[in-house]
Amino acid sequence: MIGNALLAFGLVLVVEGLVYALAPSLVEQMLAALRELSIENRRMLGLAALASGLLLVWIAKTLGA
Repeated sequence: MIGNALLAFGLVLVVEGLVYALAPSLVEQMLAALRELSIENRRMLGLAALASGLLLVWIAKTLGA
């Protein structure tokens, strides 16, 4: 269980690191676009990302990961 959590956290850090290393200007543009959204829209975006992540984890576990 802890091993899976560490693996998931490590993968998140890899993806985040790649984004900042390969496209730092894109990160700035994305942050500017997020600032233009209302708090409610940001919250809905976060909830959609959360639900998508949970779905992907469930699918991976169902497939035997």
